[in-house]
Amino acid sequence: MYTIKEKEQLFIYTGPDGSGRKTIAKMVATSFDMETVLSYTTRSPRHYEKDGEDYHFVSLEQFKKMDQNKEFLESVEIDGFHYGIREQDIVDAFKNNQLVYLTLNPEGTEKLKQMYGDRVTRFFIYADKDTVFNRLKARQESEEDIKRHMNHYHETMNYKNQCEHYFENFDLPQVSYQISEVIESFLERNLIITDY
Repeated sequence: MYTIKEKEQLFIYTGPDGSGRKTIAKMVATSFDMETVLSYTTRSPRHYEKDGEDYHFVSLEQFKKMDQNKEFLESVEIDGFHYGIREQDIVDAFKNNQLVYLTLNPEGTEKLKQMYGDRVTRFFIYADKDTVFNRLKARQESEEDIKRHMNHYHETMNYKNQCEHYFENFDLPQVSYQISEVIESFLERNLIITDY
């Protein structure tokens, strides 16, 4: 397992699908020149997703081989699909930056929190059920995917109070600003100097 050094920090965005966590994570990252680490998954890309930008899309055979080679820092199976974070990707990200962010489901988030404790700061991004449903529809998700996401909504929301910070995403710029302020105060507290 990679040992996170003194000034290094992982920021993890989690919450229900359709809450806007990825968009917010990207907006905040630009302010701090943060590096991201993408998950590997065996599910097919959705029509708006790009390999190497949203996920690394791999076959089940490739995923199992990587798993056997102990390449994953953590991996989970959700609805028959596998997801994993490759340890080397974390190592490489920290070579370039002391601040690294990920967008993960609660299962993956919790595993990394248990591994790294206070080196992980969790941002839970959420919206009410109707808003999430409407966003998923607007994204032109398939009926099957929408149903799958909605089935996990309450279970995912149960994780909210375990996270260090949570924000209802009703206004993207506002929430991005609030999260940036949290990160600013974290940097000042730990006296990390970054070039932003």
